[in-house]
Amino acid sequence: MTPRPAAVPTVQIDNDAVRVTEWRFAPGAETGWHRHGYDYVVVPVTHGVLQLETPEGPIEAVLTLGQSYNRPVGVEHNVINAGPDELAFIEVEIKR
Repeated sequence: MTPRPAAVPTVQIDNDAVRVTEWRFAPGAETGWHRHGYDYVVVPVTHGVLQLETPEGPIEAVLTLGQSYNRPVGVEHNVINAGPDELAFIEVEIKR
């Protein structure tokens, strides 16, 4: 199996209260398996569908521009852009 390219994170803010990261996914790019250490909010900046590999199996997550969503601490997954276009979102991790 050919390795997927890495999604590109750009940390915009990282202080005692929050970490704000822009994530950009070329077609086929992935984050790699990770576990979230904080509650977080995702703010889509593109439309599209992400494929999530989870311990429970694959899930699709729809990104809709202007429709944020949140997830609790402890979420474990690999996030993949399985589509033909670049996808991007802002992730806001809440440290307190």
